[in-house]
Amino acid sequence: MLSYRVNNFLRHSYARAISNCRNFASANVETDPIPERDPAPYFFNRYVQAYLKSLTTVDYAKIFRSRKDGHKLKTSEYKFLTDEQVQEAKEVAKYKAKKYLQMPPVVKQRLDSSVPLCEDPALKNHDTAKYVFTDITFGLKDRERFLVIREPEGTLRHATWQERDRIVQIYFPKPSREIEKPKMFEGEYLESLLDRKEYIFILDRACVQFEPDDPNYQAVTREVYEHINREKHFDILRSTRHFGPMVFHLVWTKNIDNLLCEMIETGRIKHAATLISLFHIIYPMMRSAVDQCKVGDNVEFIMHYAHLDSPRKSTIEKLLQSYKELQQKHQIVEEGIKQAHGISSETDKVFRYAIRNNRTWTSHYVLIV
Repeated sequence: MLSYRVNNFLRHSYARAISNCRNFASANVETDPIPERDPAPYFFNRYVQAYLKSLTTVDYAKIFRSRKDGHKLKTSEYKFLTDEQVQEAKEVAKYKAKKYLQMPPVVKQRLDSSVPLCEDPALKNHDTAKYVFTDITFGLKDRERFLVIREPEGTLRHATWQERDRIVQIYFPKPSREIEKPKMFEGEYLESLLDRKEYIFILDRACVQFEPDDPNYQAVTREVYEHINREKHFDILRSTRHFGPMVFHLVWTKNIDNLLCEMIETGRIKHAATLISLFHIIYPMMRSAVDQCKVGDNVEFIMHYAHLDSPRKSTIEKLLQSYKELQQKHQIVEEGIKQAHGISSETDKVFRYAIRNNRTWTSHYVLIV
């Protein structure tokens, strides 16, 4: 009971100071002559989310792969199922896949408050150590807990985010999260993992260790995304929960051309057009967004962007030309196969018309022959 009253007293005592601190921080942001844009409203926009999910694609073999998460692998099970049970199993797999592809949020980097709560010169040199006061009331969210530090010179201040994360982890430990920053996220250790293409392992581990607005998390993910962009290893993240945030990062930094070229090279023309549409949502004042392309063809839409905004115009034009030639060759091969099987294009039209109208096609076929 005493502990509860003390915690309640501290909560109400520091509420006013915290409010003043937040108002001060917000005032600084508003008066900043070049404020940093907050990516969260764009990332959580429903159209942006729809585009990112579409670009991620769903490959069940990749989604349900063996993961490096320390858990013991389960033995495969084989069952005899009816058609209804197979359909139910597919629905369960779709639900699990959707859960696995849930994207980590992209938010603005958090800032530490620099405003002290109070200064008490009478406590100066009372001790050589800092005193940490933590609200450990059950049921509170970690970010709602009051956590203040008394400096040796008598200043009472809020704990920094780094101090808060470390102290909260001591009182309320989260599974697989370490108190100190793991070495794998530093210097040569991170470079070694990047050289071995362990992108998914790094990003999964970062999601466990850090919060989305942690500067460490954003620095690690940014370095991974930029390394993937340089090496053009986009397919490694495709069909994972990290592909969407990577695409958003490239769009946010106006660096989509490598990914756009990769999509054209692999025949993902529709995805390439979607990527440009996403770019136009984030930057609606770009020339290709203002001067809209009236042609409904994806190739022309991509060419329109390349002419007006892309720094790799010639490369994209060559790739699109190669894509057109390849499509023409495929069409010629398909026509040759149809002719080899004795199916003319007019007969094929009759088949499609009859099937579309739920009619028998025998009589039509006899008339043509």
